[in-house]
Amino acid sequence: MASILIVDDAAFMRMMIKDILTKNGFNVVGEAENGLKAVEKYKELNPDLVIMDITMPEMDGIQSVKLIKAANPAAKIIMCSAMGQQAMVIESIQAGARDFIVKPFQAERVVEAVKKTLG
Repeated sequence: MASILIVDDAAFMRMMIKDILTKNGFNVVGEAENGLKAVEKYKELNPDLVIMDITMPEMDGIQSVKLIKAANPAAKIIMCSAMGQQAMVIESIQAGARDFIVKPFQAERVVEAVKKTLG
């Protein structure tokens, strides 16, 4: 079973994603509320996949992706973005993210992105 780390500064967003994932048989091993904590948690938990918000306090998702990819070039990361963040989505893909999902989340799209990224 794939282990997943969820990163979002909004607790209800983390809860929503966790709910979708656990209902679909995925194992959420950790959560982080900003990019800084995400990097720490990633190194600690070594999850199969990270679902990462783009805009967060302390360190944004793009910077966090760069640090995680530096620690593990094989890291699999899916970005979460709000509508109208195309430039940031492109930047995060260039930084090494594999895919992105747009808020508000559609459960099918989240599951599809996770399955596709985990391969």
